[in-house]
Amino acid sequence: MNILKPHVSLNVSNIDASVAFYERAFGVKATKRRPGYAKFDLAAPALNLTMQEAPRTGVNASHFGVQVGSTEDVAVAWSRFKQAGLETFTEGNTACCYAMQDKVWIRDPDGNHWEVFVVTGDAATMGQGPEQLQSAACTPAAGANDASTRGTCCG
Repeated sequence: MNILKPHVSLNVSNIDASVAFYERAFGVKATKRRPGYAKFDLAAPALNLTMQEAPRTGVNASHFGVQVGSTEDVAVAWSRFKQAGLETFTEGNTACCYAMQDKVWIRDPDGNHWEVFVVTGDAATMGQGPEQLQSAACTPAAGANDASTRGTCCG
């Protein structure tokens, strides 16, 4: 699997203040800005950091992920997760964070969501957040481990 970089998605209360902070911290401008959303696609450190404006809930991390080089790499991760007995939730050709993506999700014992994803193009819409995974509609059903299982969740 060709891993490109880790991904962290933060819920922030003020997108403009957060963007200003991270632009100073990293010494670069955000690579993508949309209403209520920002992305830093950093080479050093190798990191895909996204932020979305959300009400304060005491949970600041939206989800975590690993960006890979191809849809085939997503399939390799899905196979490895399946062989390890982990529940998965897959999305193909989904609009997320103003990008088209293929992805597979898993959830750790504490409810932290992890995605392995590839960006396949740009999108005009934000999509929906991984908190959707906590709803019954987006929780992977037993045996729902194939690429045809598609939902409306976004990372």
